[in-house]
Amino acid sequence: MKNLLLFAIAFCFLCCSGNMPTNTNLIVTNPMNLNYRFQYSEPSCREAADPACEYFKGKYYLFASRSGGYWSSTDLAEWTFIPCTSIAELDKYAPTILVRNDSLYFMASDSKIYRTDNPDEDNWIQIDTKFNLGVTDPAFFQDADGKVYLYWGCSDKDPIMGVEVDPMDGFQPMGSPKVLIDHRSDRYGWEVQGENNDSIVGWNEGPCINKYKGKYYLQYASPGTQFRTYSDGVYVGNHPLGPYTYMENSPFVIKTGGFIGGAGHGHTFQDKYGNYWHVATMKISQRHIFERRLGLFPVYFDEDDQMYAHTERSDYPFSIPDRKVNFQKDDRTLPWNLLSYQKPATASSSCEDYLPAKACDETVETWWAAATGTPGEWWQVDLSKSMQVNAIHVNFADQDFTIRAPHDLFAYQFTIEMSDDGENWTMLIDQSDNTRDAVHDLIVLEAPVETRYLRINNTKELPGKFSLYDFRVFGLDKTGTIPDEVTGIETFRQNDRRRFLIQWDEQENVTGYIVRWGIQPDKLYHSTVVYTPQLEAGYFNADVPYYFAVDAFNETGITRGKYEK
Repeated sequence: MKNLLLFAIAFCFLCCSGNMPTNTNLIVTNPMNLNYRFQYSEPSCREAADPACEYFKGKYYLFASRSGGYWSSTDLAEWTFIPCTSIAELDKYAPTILVRNDSLYFMASDSKIYRTDNPDEDNWIQIDTKFNLGVTDPAFFQDADGKVYLYWGCSDKDPIMGVEVDPMDGFQPMGSPKVLIDHRSDRYGWEVQGENNDSIVGWNEGPCINKYKGKYYLQYASPGTQFRTYSDGVYVGNHPLGPYTYMENSPFVIKTGGFIGGAGHGHTFQDKYGNYWHVATMKISQRHIFERRLGLFPVYFDEDDQMYAHTERSDYPFSIPDRKVNFQKDDRTLPWNLLSYQKPATASSSCEDYLPAKACDETVETWWAAATGTPGEWWQVDLSKSMQVNAIHVNFADQDFTIRAPHDLFAYQFTIEMSDDGENWTMLIDQSDNTRDAVHDLIVLEAPVETRYLRINNTKELPGKFSLYDFRVFGLDKTGTIPDEVTGIETFRQNDRRRFLIQWDEQENVTGYIVRWGIQPDKLYHSTVVYTPQLEAGYFNADVPYYFAVDAFNETGITRGKYEK
């Protein structure tokens, strides 16, 4: 136990010294804090999905389905929305973009192709397109020799396809399209639909391709956008049109646990320093199947050139690097723990089935809603004792809002107060004049505070009810002790070899557990968060061995577990 404590102290020191940016604006979390557009659906809800992002002329440009525009950023942290009307088919699903020479090209499912030299201006031009195959979920790729390829596919039966196209002649196909990825849900459990991959064959969709060390990494999504099991797998080949071989560590990006799940139909790109990132779709899917958000995940290629994305605690605060880093070894997660999980919560009022406890249950699929949207409605949490608070993640739920597309923006206004006794309150954050549409707002304090109670107050008349998916508090219990190492781990591979049951002794002094796994004992790079001492899951590959470890975490720190085969 002494060695574990020393390890935890050393780990926290490294995190604090290496990952704490001097600019707190570079600290972010998932889902990305964007002005997600209200859709036309009933009931009212927001959506962004199927993203594509590229670095072009000094900025990142991020596109997502049905968003009424797109976003630009200089640092991957702060994003500016650019409304767009010159792309007539902007509201079609699954956009792709291509950087070629001094131009940026846009295409979406079953759409024409558009071009601009300056995406900061709404001046896109439709080009004379000769590509008329009517594809769904397209993806552009330009190789180092200048040749351009187009990939597509979105079906529970049809494969992922690809073809070379001629950008000098209206992107006309050069040859016949080739089959690149077939459905293999009989072997790959993560291609089976369902929150626990236990239903019917899933949808293979959303291809994306990257080149690394002369090899081509063709990525695709499954099993469906409405599930937390929405993930991206990868095949590797020596030519843009294959043949391709499945990488057994797939899905290379998966996030099923935590506050928000899903990491599918994504796009992998490089930042200006050469770091790889994967921007992907995360799911809510309560008021509508397409109620979705976006997530950003670090990507790396290990020493065996296997592709991975870091998703562990990726809905906790993490820092965007301002240099080239090694994401395999450099965990950008800040050394702050979740302090608000299942803590006593009260409110000024509540709707039936939307009780105060729903706003601190680490589940985006449930939320608290006040009886009204009038100023004065409030929600508060008792952290149970005084703790160090470093950041607050405010996630607004838009309950019963009357806003519909094409109206795009709505800015919440609120204050957050703190108290030592729940009676006498001090202002901590004043957003009563806020004009930003920021529904997943991570507020990083300039200096940590010590407090026990936190209360958020609505200060604006709302077109619906004041409501919170979750009010998440991050910091440190400095008087606590880290958990003991997890014991009694047992793994059972079921008759269906795509499924595992992992269980262990229930620990004291824990908030929850992180189950890590991989196909090699020294590469347990996949993970999920659970709050009970077992995990039963079906997103594994039938024909490969797996290794597991279970970590225990609480409000003071994490104790890493040893691997078990």
